[in-house]
Amino acid sequence: MQRFVSIIVLLLFTLKINAQSQKYWVFFKDKSGCTFNPFEYFDPKAIERRIKSDINLYDSTDFPINNLYINKVSEIVQSVNIQSRWFNAVSITANKKQINELYSLSFVKYIQPITTKAILLRNTYDTIISNSEKELLYLQTGRMQADSFWNAGFTGKGIKIAVFDAGFPNVDKSPVFVHLFKNRQIVQTYDFARKKQEVYSHNEHGTMVLSCIAGRTNGKNMGLAPDAQFLLARTEVNTEPFSEEENWLAAMEWADKNGADIISSSLAYTYHRYYTFQMDGHTSLVAKAANMAAGKGIIVVNAMGNDGDLDWKILATPADADSVMSVGAINPYTDFHANYSSYGPNASYKRKPNVVAVGTVIAAGKNKLQKVKGTSFATPLVTGFIACAWQSRPFLTNMQLFDLIEQSGDLYPYFDYAHGYGVPQASFFTTARTLHLKPTFDFVLKDNKLIVQVHKNLIVRKKGKMNNYLYYNIKDENGIIQSYWLIDVYQKDALILDLTEIPENGSVTVHFKGFTNIYKTRQN
Repeated sequence: MQRFVSIIVLLLFTLKINAQSQKYWVFFKDKSGCTFNPFEYFDPKAIERRIKSDINLYDSTDFPINNLYINKVSEIVQSVNIQSRWFNAVSITANKKQINELYSLSFVKYIQPITTKAILLRNTYDTIISNSEKELLYLQTGRMQADSFWNAGFTGKGIKIAVFDAGFPNVDKSPVFVHLFKNRQIVQTYDFARKKQEVYSHNEHGTMVLSCIAGRTNGKNMGLAPDAQFLLARTEVNTEPFSEEENWLAAMEWADKNGADIISSSLAYTYHRYYTFQMDGHTSLVAKAANMAAGKGIIVVNAMGNDGDLDWKILATPADADSVMSVGAINPYTDFHANYSSYGPNASYKRKPNVVAVGTVIAAGKNKLQKVKGTSFATPLVTGFIACAWQSRPFLTNMQLFDLIEQSGDLYPYFDYAHGYGVPQASFFTTARTLHLKPTFDFVLKDNKLIVQVHKNLIVRKKGKMNNYLYYNIKDENGIIQSYWLIDVYQKDALILDLTEIPENGSVTVHFKGFTNIYKTRQN
């Protein structure tokens, strides 16, 4: 009986210690004594990417972590979970007493708690495929002029895409993905939560996202890049809310090692840890990791978030990172900003979103096609677009292509914090570029008013006709957008602004039917 009581006491003591435990990142001061052979570590495609971008093959961020440091830490803490070469750090599970002991180690630089919870950006509706939904299936790719890519032979072939999500159930069984297995296009898979290679289970969100890049149904493409190669990473865990940031970072380094050209992520970190002013592109570890991936020649594509009609309103990290292609959503039936799509800019006034795409789509769920909506699904559509664009311009570096993707937006050079530069257009990459468009409107000054007069022949009103929209924004002297609007044009005098509404040394930028012009309050 006494032995039994002792076991209970010991168990209660252990539970108390573990209850006080949490996860931390432990950052080390150096990588002394470590050796590195990039040709043994990297996939050949990762080597090729670095050479094309003139990136040092012996960058210290790619060197392994000192094993002596890891071993010493593991002797103190409850567990070592994830290793990050890029940040010379390990994630651990430990209690406060163990953390205090770690601080006494001479090679520990600092320790950071992990308290982030990830949000899967989804909102699904179970439906059958009606005729109107068949039209939507075409629209989700057609809005980006996908046929222009495909007719020119650009289907993402030769481009390797890493997809981070919560699971990919039935991808290995669904007829939507048969071609990926037949042609061995799924190159690597890894479940960072379970530390296993098998990813074809759990949350169907990843299955739907993948279908919006490379799915095929009834002979029709659901995304723009059906011939790309894929790395599938399960990083999101509903039952373990504080592990996703670790998994996401580990997946980034895994994707880099295995030669990813593009990383597609529909992950959002918001109010569970951060304040809105921290969405500045360089505070969160995932934002730093995304920028580092860009520095290694990868294009990172991330959803803006679905908080546009909630209190949070603005984008989520890592979409706030400077070098991330942040994607918002538009309503496919009106072309307006989708009300749920989070707004820019980031807290440092970096222009976000970069581009937008259709947010309501037909996607492949676990067992059937479904109508779903969210920036989660606009993001893979843009990912597929980037893959085709890169196939068409294989000599470009990631940031050179990044700039061209923005320029391919149907609103460019106009920009606002809801629509970005608009929806990327494939014709930008497949046909000769029009350098000078004919004006579609004029600026007229009258009685201290700025009048935007559209050309009469362009005032077309037809039932069901959309895209008769005029976009405008007002900027201050520093070029920061103070307000922006979209109006439907019914008459010649489409917009009348009192000049007092425009800041001194500010400007008004107007876009209508492909033409953009700027009125400055101080003309040079």
